[in-house]
Amino acid sequence: MDALHEAGIRAAVALQAGPPWLGQLWLLLTSHLDPNSVYTVCFPLARSLDEHVSLMVLWTALVAEWLNVVLKFLFGERPYWWMHESGLAEREQLPLRQFPATCETGPGSPSGHCMILGAALWPIVTALSKAAARYTRSRLLGLVPFLLYLLLLAAMGLSRIFVLAHFPHQVISGSLAGEGGSQPLPLRPSPSRPVPVPTPPVPAAGMALGWGLQRWPPNFLKVRFFLLAALGLLLSALALHGLATATGLDLDW
Repeated sequence: MDALHEAGIRAAVALQAGPPWLGQLWLLLTSHLDPNSVYTVCFPLARSLDEHVSLMVLWTALVAEWLNVVLKFLFGERPYWWMHESGLAEREQLPLRQFPATCETGPGSPSGHCMILGAALWPIVTALSKAAARYTRSRLLGLVPFLLYLLLLAAMGLSRIFVLAHFPHQVISGSLAGEGGSQPLPLRPSPSRPVPVPTPPVPAAGMALGWGLQRWPPNFLKVRFFLLAALGLLLSALALHGLATATGLDLDW
């Protein structure tokens, strides 16, 4: 892993050596598109499109946040502290800077920014893709939302590497785990036959999340569903925490 981590540090050096205007873009993305933006940006946007889409945004974001917290038990290093603990900063003079968004104190794997944003945007992207294909009768235009989605996730990943909050493999795993959070959703029921839209396959890392949410779609009309879901997520997180503690893992490392 040390070789992988060192390669990630080299990638951060290359990013920070870029033009100043590009650095400002990375800082803007990492500061304003954090997981909180799911509720302040993504949900209002989805609500303006369709009620069911907006509810799926909240549901996928909720499951992604829970899964991200659980996966943090992997104790992934963060670049800004690994470079000192490994001795790399003492062996070499690295031209690296830290920023206000750098010093997150929790484990770094996988990236929550990429994972939660990727999951929350998936229902919006699939709905827009089907709408574009249906109204333009063009399968090519139906792929445009997916292209923008992938570009945004790539930019978010680069921004997290730029501020030394994550290594490249952590943002990749977070992005893959966040994709595939729900099945394609139409904006509105239409009697006309929609043009089929080729949906990208769910990546392996996100297959369990995507398959589960499609296999058991939530019933948003029942309060019991929300109570059971909240209780299940809470108890499962506590159970995993207790299991990790019982096996001798120091969760406060």
